[in-house]
Amino acid sequence: MSETSIMEILQQKLGDKIEDFLLPPPVFELMHGEFLSIDAEAGCITTRFPVLAEFQNPYGSMQGGMVAAAVDNTIGPLSMLVAPPNVTRRLEMKYSRPITDDIEYITVDGKFVQRDGRKLTFNAEVRDKNGRLLARGKAFHWIIEDVEEGG
Repeated sequence: MSETSIMEILQQKLGDKIEDFLLPPPVFELMHGEFLSIDAEAGCITTRFPVLAEFQNPYGSMQGGMVAAAVDNTIGPLSMLVAPPNVTRRLEMKYSRPITDDIEYITVDGKFVQRDGRKLTFNAEVRDKNGRLLARGKAFHWIIEDVEEGG
């Protein structure tokens, strides 16, 4: 999937309000993120990020904050597709394996779980190219302006 495709989907969802946002976010581009698939109706998105030397911690594996940033950079665009404007309130990460430079890239599968009023819940799984689970994330978002319910 190309960046153009996600932009077209977001344009349809946001209309003229798309000009109010930095899309794609500069941090997504800085991390060399790539959208692989999006299913807005099912609430699913998959992204890919390279494992770069500049993302390493002192042990030679991808720094946990960069893994969390990859998750946040996946769930963020998904959240824009499934709900009114919202922000991350809390992001929980569980790391299962170190992400070393021989892994080359990680994929992040994000899934919208539920909406409860202004609260949104998302899950994410981080995997290597062989499908091995490396980390899991759970994000809780807050709708900042519920335009569907008049604010």
